[in-house]
Amino acid sequence: MNRNYAVDFIKFFAILAVVIIHTFPVDTKFGYFMLDNLSRFAVPYFFAASGYLFGIKVINNPTSYTYFKKYVIKIVKIYASWFLFYFLYDVLRIVLAGGNVRAELSKYLGQFTPLDLVYYGQGTSGYQLWFVIALVWSVSVLYLFFRMNKITLLLIAALCFNLLGLFGQSYSIFYELTVRTTRDAFFIGLFYTTLGFWFAHASPFKQYRDVSMKTSLYLFCFFLVLQVAEGYFLEKGLDAKHGEYFLSTIFLTVFLFSLTIQHPQLGKGLWISKIGGNALGIYAIHVLFIDLVDLAVNTLGLKNIGHFLIWNMTDTFLVFTLSYLSYRYIQKFKKGMLV
Repeated sequence: MNRNYAVDFIKFFAILAVVIIHTFPVDTKFGYFMLDNLSRFAVPYFFAASGYLFGIKVINNPTSYTYFKKYVIKIVKIYASWFLFYFLYDVLRIVLAGGNVRAELSKYLGQFTPLDLVYYGQGTSGYQLWFVIALVWSVSVLYLFFRMNKITLLLIAALCFNLLGLFGQSYSIFYELTVRTTRDAFFIGLFYTTLGFWFAHASPFKQYRDVSMKTSLYLFCFFLVLQVAEGYFLEKGLDAKHGEYFLSTIFLTVFLFSLTIQHPQLGKGLWISKIGGNALGIYAIHVLFIDLVDLAVNTLGLKNIGHFLIWNMTDTFLVFTLSYLSYRYIQKFKKGMLV
């Protein structure tokens, strides 16, 4: 199958949205709140894109298990490498901070649990790594159901779990789901990864290829605005906790991905698509640069500039640019080592 350039094109905006979420302050200002909620399409799209591309490779492939095993091992290596990186970075920070280093290290090491390491991806300052390990579990379950020819059943079940997960988000104001987190493979990753796989697998979605780009874009924008309204009503109107995904997120992801497969040449040859193709690398490393920039700002005694929009925009640009350039350098270095 020919390359779908639209995936990388939209990934650029998705990874930029992730950086915006992590660099802009959680503020009571409506503009910041709206920007945060607008950016919440990013992670569901990443899951859906991963499921779709995985589906393209394994459907009608007699050696699908070989590809599945290779794919999972690759993602596990990425996760393990970056988890170790952030672990060592945290230890270095503790040592350089001085004080009671032994006590601080003991406290830091004592917080890790087996579930943190193999499922939640938590414990280090690399909090964003939850997505990487969630992708491993989501794809593993997805492939199992694919081999059993039960993808439709999985999509329905995963949708039910995703809806249930809303009650660990802003909808907990109505009924609180007493689990550690609903931002994991079980409640969000599995559904959106399966949804993307379904676009590659199921013939019913082929009819959407005839829908115009304008129609898909309008529907995506409508549900994107609806997501902002949904989040605002829950958090500001009902005093619910801040949400990371919503009911409307399902619909906006469907139409955004519909746009992706309808127009695979979208973004071909653009530098935006080239950067989007490195989204996972930017995602993995950007939290390091967020921390380094914050350290520099605090060292210079400029902590209060975080309340100014111009700095928030500059911060986002700095983190995004440094993340992309450093990741590209890492890839060139790795290629040089292999040679």
